[in-house]
Amino acid sequence: QVQLMESGGGLVQPGGSLRLSCAASGRFFSIDAMGWYRQVPGKQREFVAVISSGGSTNYADSVKDRFTISRDSAKNTVYLQMNSLKPEDTAVYYCNAVKVPRSYWGQGTQVTVSS
Repeated sequence: QVQLMESGGGLVQPGGSLRLSCAASGRFFSIDAMGWYRQVPGKQREFVAVISSGGSTNYADSVKDRFTISRDSAKNTVYLQMNSLKPEDTAVYYCNAVKVPRSYWGQGTQVTVSS
């Protein structure tokens, strides 16, 4: 079982930056992939970024070159550095962890980009 706790959300002006963190806890030896998704009311949850246990990363086109995902495997923590934020980045951001064959989700953290 894996528990995920996100932090770092908040209100930021357009063009600003935020850093999200997600710490995994529980009884496990290692986690395969960790990533971030986001969701706005009335829309499906969408993929943002993922990082594998080996450090390979992948990003949604909408955040490429603005967001950076990183991972501290020793702390079982994943980070999402978000720069040049836009109003359309406003959403609840969810952390995801995959330990094959199961997938786990955090409770989400709100990010609001507004002047």
